[in-house]
Amino acid sequence: MPRLTSFAAPVAAAFLLSACATTSDLENVPEPMGRFLLGHVVTVVEEPEIGPFSREATDEAWEAAIDFAIEERFGRYDGDKYFHIATKVDGYALAMIGVPLIFTPKSVLVASVTVWDDEKGAPINEEPEIITVSEELGFDQLIGTGLTKTADEQMLSLARSLAKSIHTWMLENPEWFGDASLMDPETTSAGRPAPTAGTIPPQFARVEEGEDGATLSGGEEVGGTSSGVKTDAAQNAEAKATQPSS
Repeated sequence: MPRLTSFAAPVAAAFLLSACATTSDLENVPEPMGRFLLGHVVTVVEEPEIGPFSREATDEAWEAAIDFAIEERFGRYDGDKYFHIATKVDGYALAMIGVPLIFTPKSVLVASVTVWDDEKGAPINEEPEIITVSEELGFDQLIGTGLTKTADEQMLSLARSLAKSIHTWMLENPEWFGDASLMDPETTSAGRPAPTAGTIPPQFARVEEGEDGATLSGGEEVGGTSSGVKTDAAQNAEAKATQPSS
């Protein structure tokens, strides 16, 4: 996987905006988003660029972390129209151990995001939205999470920050998801069990102390419609997400 040579700017920008990355709002009822119902979560990680002073992680680990974070956040909605969220990881940095107050590497994630309307079988946003995030805001960012967190924990924090930023962006475009008053009560998924905010599945359990750079293990697939069968729109979203960025 190639290393980024100019990763300082995205890291600095994400850290300055990190106050917006807190995900404590998962405990609240989500803001209305029309007829939105989460369909498939498509996460693509193919040779992302890696920032300097970064731990490395497997593609599968990133897919598991982002899939979980998006399902955790968007699985709370109970509309009647499926929308798929396709994410491509463009680059990342997972902070290594530094020297507190002198040199504290920061963790950052850069991803391209596209939302697909299942009914139309097409993306809502023709050009992918490029989102850069840091870890969730916390005191340990000041001393460097390379000292306080494992790679697993850093990835999960970044994935949750990414899901939060995607959510904020989508809420800024309410016209995408239709009028909730038009929902068919016979087809709505109201009452289906939603993920419990903040509950981390077994594959995200903290690794044993001393296993620096360990990555998330495999686990149950998360996200997707209840049938488990991808629609044409979901397959198209996956195909487009795998295409090289222009």
